[in-house]
Amino acid sequence: MAQTTSSALRALALEYKSLQEEPVEGFRVKLVNEDNMFEWEVAIFGPPDTLYQGGYFKKILTTLMVLVLRAWFARFHFVLEKIAKEGKK
Repeated sequence: MAQTTSSALRALALEYKSLQEEPVEGFRVKLVNEDNMFEWEVAIFGPPDTLYQGGYFKKILTTLMVLVLRAWFARFHFVLEKIAKEGKK
């Protein structure tokens, strides 16, 4: 378990550093607590010339939430592929 936590911590630290050095336009990422790399505050700013212009959307993400979302998107993609294949028959 310690090895997994250490690997996860290292991966998150690299990702966080990358986002700080090369921020993505319209997004801001910061740690909720500098001592906890597993909990991030993510802010999304509404892009200009859209319904969301001027919007500010903030969410606290934990590592678990990121993994759940990643799994959900993978499952959703699988279902869409299956529907597409069945539709071609």
